[in-house]
Amino acid sequence: MSGAAQRRRKRRIEWLVFAALSLASLALAVWLAGNYGTRQAAEALRAQAAGSATLDIAVLRSELEKQRTLSLVLSRDPDVLATLSSPDAARIGAMNAKLESLNAGARSAVIYLIDRTGLAIASSNWKEDISFVGTNYAFRPYFTEAVAKGDTEHFALGTVSQRPGLYIARRIDGPGGMQGVIVVKVEFFSVEEDWHRSGAIVYVTDPRGIVLLTSQPEWRFMAQAPIAAEEAARIRSSLQFGDSPLTVLPIRRSQASTPGADFVSLRGSGLHLASASKVPTTSWQLHLLEPAARALAAGAATLRSITFAVVGATLVLLGILLHRRQRAIARTAELTEAQIELEHRVEARTLDLSQSNALLSAEIDERRKVEAKLQTARDELTQANRLAILGQITAGLAHEVNQPVAAIRSFADNAAIFLDRSEPVPARQNLATIAGLTEKIADIIAQLRSFARKATGDVGPVPLRDVLDGALLLVGIRARRQGAEIDVDPVADDLRVAANRVRLEQVLVNLLQNALEALEGRAVQAIHIGIAGEGDLVRLTVSDNGPGLAPEVTAHLFTPFTTTKPGGLGLGLVISKDIVEEFGGRLEVESQPGQGCRFLITLKRAEKEG
Repeated sequence: MSGAAQRRRKRRIEWLVFAALSLASLALAVWLAGNYGTRQAAEALRAQAAGSATLDIAVLRSELEKQRTLSLVLSRDPDVLATLSSPDAARIGAMNAKLESLNAGARSAVIYLIDRTGLAIASSNWKEDISFVGTNYAFRPYFTEAVAKGDTEHFALGTVSQRPGLYIARRIDGPGGMQGVIVVKVEFFSVEEDWHRSGAIVYVTDPRGIVLLTSQPEWRFMAQAPIAAEEAARIRSSLQFGDSPLTVLPIRRSQASTPGADFVSLRGSGLHLASASKVPTTSWQLHLLEPAARALAAGAATLRSITFAVVGATLVLLGILLHRRQRAIARTAELTEAQIELEHRVEARTLDLSQSNALLSAEIDERRKVEAKLQTARDELTQANRLAILGQITAGLAHEVNQPVAAIRSFADNAAIFLDRSEPVPARQNLATIAGLTEKIADIIAQLRSFARKATGDVGPVPLRDVLDGALLLVGIRARRQGAEIDVDPVADDLRVAANRVRLEQVLVNLLQNALEALEGRAVQAIHIGIAGEGDLVRLTVSDNGPGLAPEVTAHLFTPFTTTKPGGLGLGLVISKDIVEEFGGRLEVESQPGQGCRFLITLKRAEKEG
């Protein structure tokens, strides 16, 4: 087999090995990326579920505390005690009207007054067909427990209304001892409707695992786990949940569950992320089932696509390098074969030296020409190799770091000249300037790292000057390159606001970036940052002389997906508004077409810690 055929066979083998390794590497990378993307999506879902659960619990607690306060106030109301002490028709009529008015204002289900025998003598629904007046509730657990303990809360199905709710009962004591019990029934249908509209499945269970509140009405009074027959019979006999069968919820733990991320599957609803949180001041637990199948698939698909593109491009580059390497080796082999053949021809010519001096001279000349060609080929190969190595070396420094470095070199040279002249004072000044420039470089890097770090979310006293300096450092490079002027009002060193530094910087950077984008291409580009203190409030404004916004855009500017940018998502200002409101502040906008745009941030003034 000739050398050329051997080289072709070797190249084919190399390409087969390269293709096999490339396909294996690509498949492995895409598989690993899919797993990692799924885990990241699960973490994002957990964070979203935690936030949703906190909000749902806050809404539930707000409703509970309002009704608890109502029952407490009524238990100490002189009119209520007077009605129990002397239940004549006039007082009962006045009490019915009072309870009816309070019930409408507090948006409770019903409020009723029970005497010491358990008989309801006044009720907010006294006009209705299902009036509680005249009904004896001595058998109800909330009455007996309130009499014994002073107050109690009991969730049950109404014996008259057949509607579920929480009965908040408080004992009313008078000079002669226990006079009666005031009961406020709370129904949570509006809360459940809000949960249903959120898209997630939300339900609340008691210590036995029985569902009390739920965004899925068909789940009410179902259980998380099978209840023992004896316990189920006792519950049914108490009429707490009527004749509900107490069947088990249609929830099954999924094999996709991982530590910290509990996935469950629902019949007909697919995969969900499950989380449970205790409802403070109660014995309840709030459970949240967040739809997860689509989010997990999207997370895996996104990372797989990115990985496929990056690894695929890398493999294509490696294939090009392999092709060039094979060509270089083939060219070297051809030159080597040519050199060997030349040597054979020289030997053959040498044997003919004795026959003709003329032929010998011709052979020598030819050999010199071939050697010259060989040397030229070697030089070209060396040059190509050198260019290939140089092509792999890339370096660059950011513009803002490059300027201080050049200045450091200049000041260092000047310092050496001053030292040669025995002038230590200006030399020391140059060295101090060098130190300042290095600090500037360190500040740039430190600020970028600080801005990229995850905010803890804690709110406390934050120096406003530090926040402004950080935001201006981040957007200053773009502003200078764009030719925009940023004017800032003087800020007192001790001026502090209640916020989180990294998150407040995020808001300012977002507003400044929007202003710079609005000013692009304008002859005069001006941005003004104003600071004003008004009592316990600090007002921070960011205004520009850009084209402004149309009234229809301004009206919906803080609505998700409202944007004036061609490729924008319309989420930046929505997120900024949420951040400011988390600090207890406000974010507002004022704009007219052709008159620029002005954003107003109102924050609470904070005192210095310590």
